[in-house]
Amino acid sequence: MIAHVEDIRNVALLGHGAVGKTTLADLMLYRSGIGTRAGSVDDGTSALDIDDEEKERKFSISSHLIHFDYQGVQTNLIDTPGYPDFIGQAIGALRGVETAVIVIAADSGIAVNTRKTFEQATKAGVGRMILLNKLDHENINFEQVIEDIQATFGKQCLPLNVPIGLGADFQGVVSALDPNNEKAKSAIVDVAALNQAVLDAIVEADEALMERYLEGEEISPDELTAGITNAIAQGTLIPIFCASAKTGVGVPEFMDAIARYALPPTAIKRTAEKPDGEEVPIVPDEEGPLIAQVFKTRIDPFVSKLSYIRVFSGKLRKDMVVTCPETGKQFKIHQLYHVQGGQQEPVEEAIAGDIVAVAKIEDLHVGDTVCYGNGAVKLPPLKFPTPMIGLAVEPKSRNDQQKISGALHKIEEEDPTFHVTREAQTHEMVIQGMSELHLQIVQSRLHNREKVDVITHPPKIPYRETIMGEAEGHYRHKKQSGGSGQFAEVHLRLRPLPQGINPEEYFTKERFPNLREYHYDPELNFAFIDRVTGGSVPNQFIPAVEKGVRERMAKGVLAGFQVQDVSVELFFGKDHPVDSNETAFRIAGSMAFRNLFKEAKPALLEPIMHVEITVPGDKLGDITSDLNSRRGRVEGMDSAPGGFQLITARVPLSEMMTYSRNLSSMTGGQGAFTMEFSHYDLMPPNEASKVIAAATHAEEEE
Repeated sequence: MIAHVEDIRNVALLGHGAVGKTTLADLMLYRSGIGTRAGSVDDGTSALDIDDEEKERKFSISSHLIHFDYQGVQTNLIDTPGYPDFIGQAIGALRGVETAVIVIAADSGIAVNTRKTFEQATKAGVGRMILLNKLDHENINFEQVIEDIQATFGKQCLPLNVPIGLGADFQGVVSALDPNNEKAKSAIVDVAALNQAVLDAIVEADEALMERYLEGEEISPDELTAGITNAIAQGTLIPIFCASAKTGVGVPEFMDAIARYALPPTAIKRTAEKPDGEEVPIVPDEEGPLIAQVFKTRIDPFVSKLSYIRVFSGKLRKDMVVTCPETGKQFKIHQLYHVQGGQQEPVEEAIAGDIVAVAKIEDLHVGDTVCYGNGAVKLPPLKFPTPMIGLAVEPKSRNDQQKISGALHKIEEEDPTFHVTREAQTHEMVIQGMSELHLQIVQSRLHNREKVDVITHPPKIPYRETIMGEAEGHYRHKKQSGGSGQFAEVHLRLRPLPQGINPEEYFTKERFPNLREYHYDPELNFAFIDRVTGGSVPNQFIPAVEKGVRERMAKGVLAGFQVQDVSVELFFGKDHPVDSNETAFRIAGSMAFRNLFKEAKPALLEPIMHVEITVPGDKLGDITSDLNSRRGRVEGMDSAPGGFQLITARVPLSEMMTYSRNLSSMTGGQGAFTMEFSHYDLMPPNEASKVIAAATHAEEEE
């Protein structure tokens, strides 16, 4: 049982794939006294890579939590996936911790996800450490790796210990805080010079300490320990530690450093928002009001849904009735668990600073705040990147049809960077993820875990149809087939409707003579205008004409896409005292619209996306040239940290469908992009003709 909040350390392991994060976590668990041997990723015995998918592929897909006691401190350690495709797992983990350890392989250096996860840790405002792993490998230039780290992440990145020997000769580490140690002579760098730089970084974060230091006063070991923690919190020091998770060299020293220097829950200032919008500080006190947040969801095969909760203030107890301010719902905590990889250990309570899980509370989702009583406050929501890669899916069999929605919802609950949407216009179910690999794993999980198989294909582009000219005419619907017949005649006028109009100023009697009423749809920028005079169309049938027009607009005329940016004026018509009814006028409205639309210079509109692309500076020319070939319009360029460039552009969605793969190829995996819908724009005639021809062919086949 944890006694105090100061005795807790919450740490996330971040970095690129295959740098040894999970191997390190397994070894730390074993060295803390848990288990008879360290788990292994290679033989499937890891305490952290617990999903079948992870064991098969031999890399992490989700973040996993373990905990252990070491030197009187409880460490909650979250191991995160190394592939950029699963960055959402790292973002969630960072909300639950105070310290991020970025693991770098000494033989391969800074990789794509090293930069991304370091950037996320910086955004999260947590303390940062670096672990230089795999120092037992060959062909390592230690000084060059340190130079690269400092060039990329700043001069405040300084080794707190250094290796004795490298490669097969890597046999230990020596502390930069102890330059007089006999072992310092065997270090591969000058420990005394390094000691000076480290001390400067420590005292920079504390004015009182700096004054004493400059006056030549000696700093005690306890003051030095506290000073390092403070410097990490202030960002004046990002300590680098050296180790080999495979051989275990340097790992005990790294575990010592976590216990001594990793930030306690009291070291980071956090705020919450009251119902009136006022920001209030969160005091990490076990006797304070309960404030906690869900940062991860896992669908466990045995205990169903698990919600991982970080307690920031107060105590969370078993059988407590708590409130979620985001939804206003209350629920009872039936059971609390400490999570050890794939195992759950029941506990009675969790204090401020701790991480626990609760089971089977369906109304809790990632980002939700958990409070008690009247002091409800909201914690800042978690911000995840928008998934960019889409696939249309359909069930492979009728049996799968019944299970697919529930199965996809489970994956969506677990993974905030995976979305499922039903496209109203294309009538497709579309899954969206961060990459092709991400969506491959989703399909694999559907098959293995949920026993659901799907067929996938690229999603249809939601084009729109519009008109460039005006047309006026009528349609008479007449049907006589024994008994009562059908009769309706409507006279319509179609005009293009400009974007961004003010309806009250636009729809006037000066512009539309005899205007009686209009209905404006801002989403489609469509207006139906009633200009009927003399009762030529009885009032009770006018809504049926509008309904027929809207139905035809939804079906499209040119190529089966939704129509927008059109005004339709009903100004005359005829009825029959016996044969006229709503159905007749609905059909007449639909057919009149269809015929006139074809005469009013119809055109296709395509969705244009606002795209932001981050690429290495030396790839800028290649990227802009590629965007031009995709009919893109570059709107701006700006410098980004680490020698990167940020490009903003508008690009047709149809040209972005394969962009992720191409960008990765052009930038060696270092490029990243986001996109969101901007607007619809006129499609070039040559491109439009291809879409219309394909739609006509599909219609003929049906």
